[in-house]
Amino acid sequence: MSFKVAIIGAGSVGFTKTLISDLLKVPEFADVEFALTDINAHNLDMIHQIISSIVAVNKLPARVTATTDRREAITGARYIMSCVRVGGLEAFATDVNIPLKYGVDQCVGDTNCAGGIHYGQRNNPVILDFCKDIREVAEPGALFLNYANPMAMNTWAADLYGGVDIVGLCHGVQHGAHQIAQVLGVDDRDLDYVCSGINHQTWYIDIRAKGRKIEADELIAGFEKHPVYSKQEKVRIDVLKRFGVYSTESNGHLSEYLPWYRKRPEEIERWIDMSDWIHGETGGYLRHSTERRNWFETDFPKFKADAVKPLSEHKRTTEHASYIIEARETGRTYRGHFNVRNNGIIRNLPADAIIESPGFVDRFGINMVEGIELPMACAATCSVSISVQRMSVEAAMTGNIDMLKLAVLHDPLVGAICTPDEVWQMVDEMVVAQAQWLPQYADAIPAAKARLAKGTVKTTDWAGAARKVVRSVEELREMKGAHH
Repeated sequence: MSFKVAIIGAGSVGFTKTLISDLLKVPEFADVEFALTDINAHNLDMIHQIISSIVAVNKLPARVTATTDRREAITGARYIMSCVRVGGLEAFATDVNIPLKYGVDQCVGDTNCAGGIHYGQRNNPVILDFCKDIREVAEPGALFLNYANPMAMNTWAADLYGGVDIVGLCHGVQHGAHQIAQVLGVDDRDLDYVCSGINHQTWYIDIRAKGRKIEADELIAGFEKHPVYSKQEKVRIDVLKRFGVYSTESNGHLSEYLPWYRKRPEEIERWIDMSDWIHGETGGYLRHSTERRNWFETDFPKFKADAVKPLSEHKRTTEHASYIIEARETGRTYRGHFNVRNNGIIRNLPADAIIESPGFVDRFGINMVEGIELPMACAATCSVSISVQRMSVEAAMTGNIDMLKLAVLHDPLVGAICTPDEVWQMVDEMVVAQAQWLPQYADAIPAAKARLAKGTVKTTDWAGAARKVVRSVEELREMKGAHH
């Protein structure tokens, strides 16, 4: 089979390598064309070298091109994937650090909360530029696979305003299911489940281990006695006990989507675990991403050498993209969890929301399972976030700073910590700091600057409840050596 796959933001080197290696594990896809594009020519060159080496070492007829011209990459593509982070780590740092001045302590800040909402303001307009290119120059009927966060907001904007066939993809469901399998003492392949909700707030509402239905009490007991998860997943276990269902999202992520666990500095340490960034560390993902970038820049030759291995040594991952494309092209049915517009799929969530729920893929496309009902507590939690996402997308599309402030005001964690005056000033400060990535707010920024100059809300120079320092490449190398 021969068709073209374009990857926007291909400079996310490790992830791009994973996606393409997965696709090349499908025997019929040996002759596919991969078009890589990124605004960072340096990273683009690195991933081009790596993918070209993989194709050469495995003696495949696949073609690999790389260009900073996005439209050229998308031209004639049947599948377009996006893994972009608009503003990069520079903008991400303001998503985390400015809210800290107002007492909002985020672990990740890329989905909801003050950071995720502003990330959406940067990403949504750019996603619509991608959609315009797809409509105009991609193969007719092309599928846009969005991997970029904030997942729900990006998919919402593209679905509502983009005029393209889009699906949002995330691996949270698979990761949580792996934990459940371990806790129950079964192989991943022996676990069946229905997981439904919205991205990063999806819930395992029906679990079967080797066909046997698992009730909440058994799951709670399993997690509480697990030697690792009992320490790392305190928020998830607490929510499981109270809601009766387990959440897909990591401890750190889940803690910032809810109003209960990160609202007081002295409470935060009770609920997090510092063994890895993902369990709740302040700004943990920012630190992790910064260290990885610095490491990668220094150790690229080694990374490239490691990449040049036979594909027989690559174990296909659980990322959805390769399976969706395989199902559409070959008719081999794939069941996964996908982000699409609700329209009645989940009965007790709004019709316009972007939900994440089970579906099947074949030559007819993505077919969702309809008529799902979430437990009331899960629906309540999701509904609050959906309202925030709706306002956030509206703000991003119109450049309405008052709507943006209302979106942030209604965020559960921000609302648990900040007064309205604090929210108004925080948003002004974030919009001014991120002005270069927010063209839709150009007219609103002078007034925001003027308000900031007269600002009366006191802020603090706070590093957060559990901040770690970014480690140098030398420290990382020493640590890695110690582990071997």
